[in-house]
Amino acid sequence: MELFNSTAVSIPFMQIVLLLILSTLMLLFGRVKLALLTNYLFTFYWGFGLSSEKMAGFSSDALPLFGVSYLGFGLLVVALTSMGFHYTTN
Repeated sequence: MELFNSTAVSIPFMQIVLLLILSTLMLLFGRVKLALLTNYLFTFYWGFGLSSEKMAGFSSDALPLFGVSYLGFGLLVVALTSMGFHYTTN
């Protein structure tokens, strides 16, 4: 639990700007579901991609299992969400 309390995540400013531009454009063109999926993918990347280098120096046997589990569940959420968006009508 100490890992979560002591971790500070810094997100690059250009990625935040890119997310805001993409989300705004998608919402302006009425693509709400795609905007939601884009926001999820950005936060998923920030949680996994940016913190993986911080966890690389952390000595624990559970971290590789945590990384694979996080990636697997994240991709599963993306796949299920994409299927759900495909089968629902607007």
